[in-house]
Amino acid sequence: MTELLIIKPSSLGDIVHGLQVATSLKAQCERLRISWIVADVFAPIVRACEAVDHVYVFERKGGAKGFLKLMQEVRKTKFDYAFDLQGLLRTGLMISRAHAKLKVGRTDAREWAGMFYDEKVPLPPDGRRSHAVEILLQFCPVLRAKPELRGTLKFREVDALHLSFAEGHGGAKPILMFPDSRRAEKCWGGFKQLTEMILRENRTRKVIWAGSNRVLDRSAYPATQFLNLTANTSLVSLPALIKRADWVITNDSGPMHLAVALGVRTLGIFGPTDPRLFGPYPLTGPTNFVVQAPVGDLKLLSAKDVYARFQRARARFEKSR
Repeated sequence: MTELLIIKPSSLGDIVHGLQVATSLKAQCERLRISWIVADVFAPIVRACEAVDHVYVFERKGGAKGFLKLMQEVRKTKFDYAFDLQGLLRTGLMISRAHAKLKVGRTDAREWAGMFYDEKVPLPPDGRRSHAVEILLQFCPVLRAKPELRGTLKFREVDALHLSFAEGHGGAKPILMFPDSRRAEKCWGGFKQLTEMILRENRTRKVIWAGSNRVLDRSAYPATQFLNLTANTSLVSLPALIKRADWVITNDSGPMHLAVALGVRTLGIFGPTDPRLFGPYPLTGPTNFVVQAPVGDLKLLSAKDVYARFQRARARFEKSR
């Protein structure tokens, strides 16, 4: 049995990318056991991933005492490999304390984390202009695996709130929207108008808003067509909710990357960030679509523009089937 420790405490989108790499490693490497260090807030989704065998929880507010307690637990296992997928001082200190025959990190690691590695994986051919997934895939050859996505990302199913609404009647699936993002500059303000356009187009259509932060809907939509789960969406139920969606429309956010990884048709809305580096991977995927605001300013992107892009994306997908 090969023991691998992955260190990737945050954030959700980066963790999803890491889980895709872990799934690929499991698909390519026999008798591989994966342990993972993750921040407490993201621990539920890593625990739910079938590719991960054991989870160590990093208490972000635990201070030095919490850190030492975590590493004491980690040091009970002698790993064959330890991968620092994050590349920051905190994760560098984690890998320095772990028992591992080979400690591997990123060439582009920051905050002096690189001093704790035995080896550094090279950047892809496009260097720092590579997509985040491609950068993490460079860890695969360390285990003699190909740097490509293999296998299917799977999560253990849970009883999730309001899944009956998402499952719909007569096989109808809802459009799932994530109107929030961790960074304010990535939040597009047109989800209310977009929801109205979609619901008006088809009276049997349903829309669900989801996310960790509350977004008010002002009770403007029929209860038979609309459900607001913002501030009421648990991480552990997120994969099940996304898999029941017909489409996911979202800001550049962690849920966008999760929807893409699960193979759900996704329209990502981008402002200041570059979708070539941080968008759905791969951008050429048949279920991956983006709309980018003029000059990167989301205030210049109208609901009509996003709705038109959504219509074109649906038409293109249907034509390709």
